[in-house]
Amino acid sequence: MSIPLAALQEITGNSGIAPRVEAMLPIGVRHRQLRVSTLLAGMMLTQADHRPAHLTRVRGALIALPPAGQARLGVTEDWKAGPHLLTYRQTERTFGLVTGALARDVPDGTPSEILARICGDLLEASIPGEYKQASRALAVDWTDVETFSRPPPHGTSDCADPEASWGHRSGGGPGQDSELFFGYYASAATMMREEHSPAVPELARRMTVCSCHADPARALVPVLTQMPGHGIPLGDILADSGYAHRDAEAWAIPLRQAGAQLIQDLHPSAADPAAPTKAPSSPTATCTAPSPPAPCWNSARSHAMPPPDRPPDTTPRQPRPPATSSAGSPATTATATTG
Repeated sequence: MSIPLAALQEITGNSGIAPRVEAMLPIGVRHRQLRVSTLLAGMMLTQADHRPAHLTRVRGALIALPPAGQARLGVTEDWKAGPHLLTYRQTERTFGLVTGALARDVPDGTPSEILARICGDLLEASIPGEYKQASRALAVDWTDVETFSRPPPHGTSDCADPEASWGHRSGGGPGQDSELFFGYYASAATMMREEHSPAVPELARRMTVCSCHADPARALVPVLTQMPGHGIPLGDILADSGYAHRDAEAWAIPLRQAGAQLIQDLHPSAADPAAPTKAPSSPTATCTAPSPPAPCWNSARSHAMPPPDRPPDTTPRQPRPPATSSAGSPATTATATTG
């Protein structure tokens, strides 16, 4: 186990989400052995130990604890017939109640407001106190996450995960620009150091997941714009061109109204624009071509400046030697010289 149980419980305790979720669950006639706080501890133990996010693994992580830890978390309880070890059915029952309480009334592939807020509180509790005000700059990006479910048969929508959908991701083969996958887009906003400021740990401060039929940039905007209301001001937000090519109302305007300064970086595989353009998808409805890059704090994603002694660009084809006949001589170029 890479992270001690005490550290994980401190995070869940500081977030305050366990009692809030527990209060949302129905009260049954029989006592429920698995509490929400214990379920969260098992889920975090599973991820900290790099195990697959399976519910069976969550129970496996809990029953693998020392006897004292099992008794303290309620993994083992004294029943009339003797000590009772937590079963998978009990784990599934509590997990089902929690997901039902946090889900939307009508699932649409995006998290409910309460689920997004709880996830934000849990991530915020994982930020050490000395770094909470260390930087206001964030780097955002999304990635593909395949679902556990098989895709539905062609022409149907019946599968074990009805909120998942088909999406595109970068292809892994030579010359393959993209490929299809069935699942979700996961977005993360990671802390990064501000310009001319000391380095900070690159910790995930906010995350969200949405189905592939939803726009991941639009799904992340309300998560970010709620941060100032919780005492976390926004600063520079670095994103690649995939975020810039949205309607201004979907990305740039709400973030700037929340106090953010947008830095739209080009993807490493994208070429610099040859000339300024006024594309309708620009977040500012102005020139989208960036100024010549300079060395900056985001050196990992920025384009390097050419060396100062770099010779001027020439024509792609090398000048040919003069022909014997002036009629067959090639046209002179600005870079070709004669001896």
